[in-house]
Amino acid sequence: MAKITYVEHGGKEHVVDVANGLTVMEGARDNGIPGIEADCGGACACSTCHVYVDDAWVDKLPAKDAMEDDMLDFAFKPDPVKSRLTCQLKVSDALDGLRVQMPEKQI
Repeated sequence: MAKITYVEHGGKEHVVDVANGLTVMEGARDNGIPGIEADCGGACACSTCHVYVDDAWVDKLPAKDAMEDDMLDFAFKPDPVKSRLTCQLKVSDALDGLRVQMPEKQI
C-alpha cells in the first residue's frame, strides 16, 4: 500500500492510502478525489487523468511509454518532464509518498 498525496489546482491536498496493484488514477477515482476525470476508465485513450508529478518523484517513476507520451499531447498544458497520466502509474510500495498535482482543468 502507498500513501499518495493528490493536490488540487487550488492547493487543497488529499492524502489517501492506495492498494498495491491499482493505478494512481484508480486511487483518485475510488477516493472521490476531484480533478481527475478518467473518462476512458484507464485505457490511456483520453488524457483526462493528467497530473504534474512532484519534482522529487520525476526520476523515481518508470519512463513514459510511447502511447502515454502521445496521449499527453492532448492534455491541458502538458509539461514535458512532469506530466503523467495517472492511469499508467501502477501503485506499489515504491510509490509510498508520491505527490501529484492536478492541472487547472482536464481537456
